[in-house]
Amino acid sequence: MRTSEEYRQDLYKLKPNVYVRGKKVRRDSPEVSGGINVISKTFDLVEHPDYKDLLTTKSHISGKRINRFTHINQSAEDLLKKQLMTRKLCRLVGGCIQRCMGCDAINGLSVATFAADTEHGTDYHKRFLEYVKEFQERDLVAACAQTDVKGDRSKRPHQQDDPDMYVRVVERRSDGIVVRGAKNCITMAAVADEIIVVPTRAMTPEDKDYSVAFAVPADTEGVKIVARTSKLRAPEGLKMPQGEIGDDENMIIFDDVFVPWDRVFLCGENKYATLAAHLFALFHRHSYTGCKPATTDMIMGFGALIAEYNGVYEKHNIREKLVELAATAELVFAAGVAAAHYGQKSPAGTFIPNEVYANVGRRHAGLNYYKELEILAELSGGLPAALPFAEDFLSEEVGPYIRKYIKRRADVPAEHVYRCLFGISNILCSSLGGVQAVAGVHGGGSPVMEEIAIWRSYDFEKKKDIAKYLSGISEELPRD
Repeated sequence: MRTSEEYRQDLYKLKPNVYVRGKKVRRDSPEVSGGINVISKTFDLVEHPDYKDLLTTKSHISGKRINRFTHINQSAEDLLKKQLMTRKLCRLVGGCIQRCMGCDAINGLSVATFAADTEHGTDYHKRFLEYVKEFQERDLVAACAQTDVKGDRSKRPHQQDDPDMYVRVVERRSDGIVVRGAKNCITMAAVADEIIVVPTRAMTPEDKDYSVAFAVPADTEGVKIVARTSKLRAPEGLKMPQGEIGDDENMIIFDDVFVPWDRVFLCGENKYATLAAHLFALFHRHSYTGCKPATTDMIMGFGALIAEYNGVYEKHNIREKLVELAATAELVFAAGVAAAHYGQKSPAGTFIPNEVYANVGRRHAGLNYYKELEILAELSGGLPAALPFAEDFLSEEVGPYIRKYIKRRADVPAEHVYRCLFGISNILCSSLGGVQAVAGVHGGGSPVMEEIAIWRSYDFEKKKDIAKYLSGISEELPRD
């Protein structure tokens, strides 16, 4: 397994193909350092006694000890440990741990490639397992590029006026394929070793050129990563862990990119391209039942702390708001636990979370995220949006006045109050806070996508049987 320093050095060796604010930057640019700091936690804590059992496991391929972010889940216990690992790590970085992207991609593809080979006699799964073996041995970080730019939303991929609105195969050669198109809303691509591409939607037989899944190094010729970077702030002169956190959201352009066959995992099998799209989303939504409760933990913690500093922590209206946050966090997490417990082993050996529970958990999180921010804003008041700069807080001239008038309870130092309000300001008022708010609703699929998944997989007929039995329409006992 790599150390965080080895991860950084490997990243810095990549050819510069990241674009930020109109300029091509290297991976050692301060512009992308925030995301690197976040992902580094997944390397730094592998030997920590509180994280070791969660962050490491045994590979089912090599039998070696590996980072769990490179693991293909083999059991319900694996899913539960991944979920708890995600929650604990996300608490340390105040939001998304980011590395789940590649983990969820390899889990989805492990099932889809096996299924494609079973029907078509192809060798996708064999080459995929060779890739995963390398992925684990090198302890790689991967972004999953799923969401296509999509063009005219009323048209399928093959119907677009511009055929490049979905990533597609433009040439098949004896040594590989050439792909063209773009993916959008892709988290952490600028700080990843690899880009794993999967389809974004169900594909028809007419969409075979778009039914493609593959992996390429992040600096492959023809790959251009256009990054929107955001970072949280730390008060000038007052260091805090929040100030090391950042994120990059990317458009990835594939400008006639060559992919050798050993890194092509689907090519034209529309049925299994559809399955790959579905499974990445399912695994990723299960990951959200770990990360979104962690985000609520953070919001809850800041809300409870400022209420304590304000002297109103025990008031009934404060209690109601904090209990609502707690209920949201634990219901989402419980849905993830149920998704693991009621999951199933696929023919490929990969353990798949229960679709209904994973989607219910993710939907509940998405529908409540802005409500959680509203509660934090109510608990903290307006000062997070009007907080004096740290330079003024620490200045000799006006600092004493600010520290005097920002005081709450007599036994709480003014600096503690300021730090707490600054942390809340990062959540509610910063650039990254805005990104995280949108991601809270849309990341891994917006609530309507979860509704579609639940509608497709939930057995409403069994509920009708209950009504028929209770009303005397049928004498048969309801099916279990």
